[in-house]
Amino acid sequence: MSAPLPTKQLPPKLGGVLPFLGHAMEFYRDPVGLLARGRQRFGEVFSFLLAGKQVGVFTGPPAVKAFFQAPEEQFGAREAYRFTVPIFGRGVAYDVSPEVMDEQMGMVFPALRDDRLQAYAGVMAEEAEQYFDGWADQGEVDLLLAMNELTVFIASRCLVGQEFRRRLSTEFARLYRDLEGGINLLAFFQPHLPLPSFRRRDRARRRLGELISEIIAARRAGGGQGEDFLQTLMEARYADGTGFADEGITGMLVALIFAGQHTSAILGSWTGLLLLQHPRYLPPVLEEQQRILGEKPGVSLEALRKLVVLERAIKEAERLHPPLIMLMRTILRDFEYGGFRLPAGWLALVSPAVSHRIPEIFRDPDRYDPDRFGPGREEDRQSPYALIGFGGGRHRCIGQTFAYQQVKVIWSVLLRRFELELVQTRYEPDYSTFVVGPRQPCLVRYRRLRRVPEPGARVEVPAVG
Repeated sequence: MSAPLPTKQLPPKLGGVLPFLGHAMEFYRDPVGLLARGRQRFGEVFSFLLAGKQVGVFTGPPAVKAFFQAPEEQFGAREAYRFTVPIFGRGVAYDVSPEVMDEQMGMVFPALRDDRLQAYAGVMAEEAEQYFDGWADQGEVDLLLAMNELTVFIASRCLVGQEFRRRLSTEFARLYRDLEGGINLLAFFQPHLPLPSFRRRDRARRRLGELISEIIAARRAGGGQGEDFLQTLMEARYADGTGFADEGITGMLVALIFAGQHTSAILGSWTGLLLLQHPRYLPPVLEEQQRILGEKPGVSLEALRKLVVLERAIKEAERLHPPLIMLMRTILRDFEYGGFRLPAGWLALVSPAVSHRIPEIFRDPDRYDPDRFGPGREEDRQSPYALIGFGGGRHRCIGQTFAYQQVKVIWSVLLRRFELELVQTRYEPDYSTFVVGPRQPCLVRYRRLRRVPEPGARVEVPAVG
C-alpha cells in the first residue's frame, strides 16, 4: 500500500502580529508598504492575519494569473465584496449569483459601443469646457476635489442622462459623499454595524433611489428616449425575457456611477500631478495636443484615440498609483499554487500597487517613465497580467475604455486652457479610503492662457524632490 502524499504547506506568514487584529493597524496606515514587505521577504505568495481573517497574497504575473483564472466556485468575488450591497442595492452586482452578474455585465456592453463612446466624447468635452469656464483667470484649486466634481457631472450625464444631470445639486453632492463614507476597511468586515456613517450611507441610498425613480417614471410617462445607459437598462432583458425593476435599474446606475467616477477622478488627478512633477515629459504631450486637436473646441473619438503620448502618461499613473490598490476574493475551495495550499475560508488578494513595481517586469519601477509604454519598449506587453489596475483576464473592468477616454478629454481641455504648476512639494496617497487618491489638500496653481500653447511651450513647474 503506497504512502499518502504529503499535505502541501501553507504559505509563509508575516510575523510580529497582535492577537486577532494581526496586521490590521499597519494595513490601515500603509497597506502597500505591508504587502511590498511581504513580497520582498517571501516572494510571490505569502499570508498575513487581518482582523481575525487569514489573507493569502499573490504578486507578480504568474501568481496574479492564477488568481484571476481561478473559477468562480473556487475564488468568490461575490463573497468578498458583499460590503457593497448596502450601496449598490439588492438584486444587482455582488448581491446576485456569478451567472446573473455576468448577464448584467453583458447589458453594459451596448453603453460602451463605439457609437456611444463617440457621443460620450462630445458630452465629456462639453462638461469639461463648462466646468473650467467657472474657474477664475488665475488661482489655486484642489485638483482631486475638482476631478471628483467634474467626473460626477460627466458620469451622471453619460450614464443616467441629461434629466439627472440638470437636477444635480448640493443635495446630490451630499448624498454621494454619504455613500462614499460607507466604503472603508470596517465596512469590509461589518457593513451593517449601527454606526453614524453607515446610517448616513443607508439614508443616502434610499434618497438617491427616489431621485432616479422619478426620472424613470417621467421618461416612461413621456415616452421619451435617451442616448444614455439609463435607456439601455430600461430596455434590457435577461435571458428569460424579464427586465429590471426600478430598484434594479437604480442599483446598476449607482454601481456604474461609482465605477465610472471614482477611478476616473483619481486616475485623472495622478496623471496631472505626475506630469507636473516631471516636467520634461510635458512638452511632447502639449505638442501632440496642438498637432491633433489644435485650437478647435470639442473632441472626437477618433482624435482621442490618436493621443498616444497622453495615453502613456495615463498608463504610467495607473501603474504607479492604481486607484484600487487591492482586489480580493473569498477562497471557497482549497486552492494550490507554487507548492502551497490556501485553505477555504481565507481571503485571496492581489495588489496592483505591489505588482506594478516588480523590476523583472518594469525597469527601474519606482521611476516615473511614461516612455516605458512606447514603441520598442512596451513593458506592459511582457505579460497580460503585468498592468492590472483595472483587473485582469476575463475579470478586467469593462469600464477601462470609458475611464481613459474621460481622463484624456479632461486633460486635453485643461492643458489647452491653462498653465499649471504645483503648490506642494509632495503628494502622498491617502490610504484611509478604499479607492486611493492623493491626500487632500491636493493643490495646484493655474493661470488661464490667452491662446493655445505652441508645441514645446515652457510650462512653469517648481523643482520637486
